[in-house]
Amino acid sequence: MVGMHTSPSDDLATLDTAASAPSPAEPGGPRRAASPWRGRVMAAGLLLAALNLRPAVTTLGPLLEEVRDGLGMSGTVAGVLTSVPPACFALFGFTAPRLARRWGPGAVVCAGLAAIAAGLLLRPFAGGTVVFLAASALALAGIAVSNVLMPVIVKRWFPDRVGAMTGLYSMGLSLGTAVAAAVTVPMTDALGGSWRAGLGVWALLAAVALVPWLFLARDRTSGAESGPGANGPGANGPVASASVAGGSETGGGTGTRTGTDTDTGAPAAVAETAAAPADGPAIRIARSPLAWAMAVFFGFQATAAYISMGWMPQIFRDAGVSASTSGLLLAVMMAMGVPLAFVLPRIAARLRHQGVLVVILGVLGLIGYGGLWLAPAEGAWLWALLLGVANCAFPLALTMIGMRTRTHAGVVRLSAFAQSVGYLLSIPGPLLVGVLYQHSGGWGQPLALMAGFMVPQIVAGVLAGRDRTLEDEG
Repeated sequence: MVGMHTSPSDDLATLDTAASAPSPAEPGGPRRAASPWRGRVMAAGLLLAALNLRPAVTTLGPLLEEVRDGLGMSGTVAGVLTSVPPACFALFGFTAPRLARRWGPGAVVCAGLAAIAAGLLLRPFAGGTVVFLAASALALAGIAVSNVLMPVIVKRWFPDRVGAMTGLYSMGLSLGTAVAAAVTVPMTDALGGSWRAGLGVWALLAAVALVPWLFLARDRTSGAESGPGANGPGANGPVASASVAGGSETGGGTGTRTGTDTDTGAPAAVAETAAAPADGPAIRIARSPLAWAMAVFFGFQATAAYISMGWMPQIFRDAGVSASTSGLLLAVMMAMGVPLAFVLPRIAARLRHQGVLVVILGVLGLIGYGGLWLAPAEGAWLWALLLGVANCAFPLALTMIGMRTRTHAGVVRLSAFAQSVGYLLSIPGPLLVGVLYQHSGGWGQPLALMAGFMVPQIVAGVLAGRDRTLEDEG
């Protein structure tokens, strides 16, 4: 279908195909290598953009109590605020592929970074909750479109280094998440103790990231000049399935072979998925039990992640932990994603059924929530570590998306469906936690709800982890 009736997954598939197609100027031939300085600017732009894709979310949690007091925000409204990120990711993520086809991915990411900087700059000047929510939504809209397009840019600009650059992007994403959580409170204290200064200063990082993209956005054909190997291993590598979430798939694929692809650093199964023909029978994605299992699994792991980023510091603070230590605890949770984002996908790629990993992560999450209920302050560091590991269901979900398909078109469509629907499913979770916290006056009921969310996550993940593919259901 075309025009207004084209689905987001179709837009993504077309965009990815364009990204890996030979240059019209050089049909079927090798592509002209970029100059070394341009490659360095591209890599710097990629890293700086990744660093800015989570601070708008993780800087708020450690200061949520001060923000609520300053704006007169109830627990229920705070729940709405913590539900805004997945809502924006689901809503604005749908627009990114069409914007990229019209203006080019680089230009759209540049505009996204500008929106992040503007939203973070405006947010501290909000005199009321509505303006604060609107400014937050502006920043999150910029994050959403960048989330979708950064993996596409990795594949387009670095076709022969997909594994390495995906690792760089993943590291930047996790580093920005953890550092923002850790330093927000100390930096706020250093700036005079105002939560407005502590939140607004992060606009500077977004402004710095914008600089290289002002140059990169001018060239809509960057992918055609990023180096040889666009049609070789890695051209359609693991990033293909990380097209909405803003994370990166560091492994996974289909086929029976295991091991590592020497060009990309990704599991060899990914290369087989990349080499599979894009053409095949039409996939009715909305009727696929596998697609719905993946969407539910992705949705509940996203629910846990955004509840953690929005509410976990408040849980620790209410237990008597200081604001700065609460921020560090959140940073520890987020930092667990740095090493495990590389380890988990490689383990998953060697298993025929990933259900065992889903169960292990889910059980660790249940233990963590139980510990928070029994001894939130006494075992705070242990619970943060356990919940940090449990939240690594995100890279596992992305890996499973790649492993549950045989074709390039299949991986893109499953990714778009699972992640878009998943983010929609994750919207009510943080809001419900806020409502329960407001009306119960404590964390017993909210923690029971968080633990309860783990059950459908485990069930859906086990179903999605079975050894079958989307094309088998077509």
